[in-house]
Amino acid sequence: MSETRDSLTRRNVLKAAAAGTAGLAVSRLAAAGPTLEPQTGAKTMIGVPFEARSVVRVGFIGVGGRGTGLLSDLLAVPNVEIVAVCDVVAPRVANAQKMCRDRNRREPAAYTAGPHDFENLCKRSDLDLVYIATPWDWHVPMAVCAMENGHHAAVEVPAAVTMKECWQLVDTSEKTRRHCVMLENCCYGYNEMLALNMVRAGLLGTITHGEAAYIHNLRGLLCANSGEGLWRREPHKVRDGNLYPTHGLGPVANYMEVNRGDRFEYLVSFSSPEAGLSEFVKSKFPESDPKRKEKYVCGDMNTSVIRTALGRTIMLQHDVITPRPYSRHNLIQGTKGTFADYPARVFLDGQPNDEWQPLEPFQDKWESKLWKELGEVARANGGHGGMDYIMSYRLIQCVREGLVPDMDAYDAAAWSAPTPLSQESVKRKGASMKFPDFTRGLWKQKRSNMV
Repeated sequence: MSETRDSLTRRNVLKAAAAGTAGLAVSRLAAAGPTLEPQTGAKTMIGVPFEARSVVRVGFIGVGGRGTGLLSDLLAVPNVEIVAVCDVVAPRVANAQKMCRDRNRREPAAYTAGPHDFENLCKRSDLDLVYIATPWDWHVPMAVCAMENGHHAAVEVPAAVTMKECWQLVDTSEKTRRHCVMLENCCYGYNEMLALNMVRAGLLGTITHGEAAYIHNLRGLLCANSGEGLWRREPHKVRDGNLYPTHGLGPVANYMEVNRGDRFEYLVSFSSPEAGLSEFVKSKFPESDPKRKEKYVCGDMNTSVIRTALGRTIMLQHDVITPRPYSRHNLIQGTKGTFADYPARVFLDGQPNDEWQPLEPFQDKWESKLWKELGEVARANGGHGGMDYIMSYRLIQCVREGLVPDMDAYDAAAWSAPTPLSQESVKRKGASMKFPDFTRGLWKQKRSNMV
């Protein structure tokens, strides 16, 4: 099959999956109710360690742009064996095999026989962990398949796009006794981990408020005729809300110890008008291009506010359309000071002037252990400034040493839930939506998160 034909086949698969699942999202939410809390009778996975092993055997599903980057990170992590690779585009798998050979690793088995060949990869008995770097609507089916076949799952963000899917991850993790870890790389960023240490040490006092966002001009990517352009524009046609909450929300959830002493309780959400994507398409593509006939419903900017059980507030935003500089906000505020990013800065109570301080004076004392030990290697080998390498290194370390994962299925569900909840709140003109308690009452238990 030619590259062109492969791309067309992949486009049809991805668009069908995205449109089908997206179209069901709101109706499922309305039918099941946003606070539906299934009961499996299975024991919790909170605090459950991995089974220690000397070498971690990995299956990889999805080796497009993002997946190839993650594979490169894993090939630089010690004691990892890439056993099998799956993608609907055969040349991508061939490239992944070459990457392994070039690193003097064994060539992984190839799975390229259509959109459901991942099921055959998951049936292998020689895997410990399955990495999933595919379009959003495939995340849950693939993670569930991996866990049901006895493997831990590591899934890209967001982990789920509907409330039903959030519960599927939690229920399956508990039932199979396998972990589902969301690959939220921003939790492992240098600044985010440094801020976490500052919060833990009490430098900012009692934490009261956070701000998080994903503001990233992706118009060109959304409208591309390859890669993520084949599927990532589809949700903008059927979903109006925060489509991509976890990059900003994950670090703030860690600062606030969500699911470890606090939890998300309510959300309200509003969207601006949709204008930017429609205008961009009209200005960049000729009348004959099918994109000119598309209708988009997702507002350019979605702003949500989350209230936690302890009364804290989080402003959460999503805008991938507007021409403005990249930002995840990443702000955490307490009674003694505030940390904010983009640019990174700190303000502490009692400073002699009313101005932000640069981050540099705080680095020696509050830099994370992982970045101190691995920063040079991470920056040389990992994407996004090295955070991708730190993320994968830490996950593999937890598996090898038999540690409890930094993030689990309960986090994957809670951090992904703002997508369906924001859609429903926007639909109801800003109505307050209640978060389910994915931990089933165990959120009050203090436990560590991250190193």
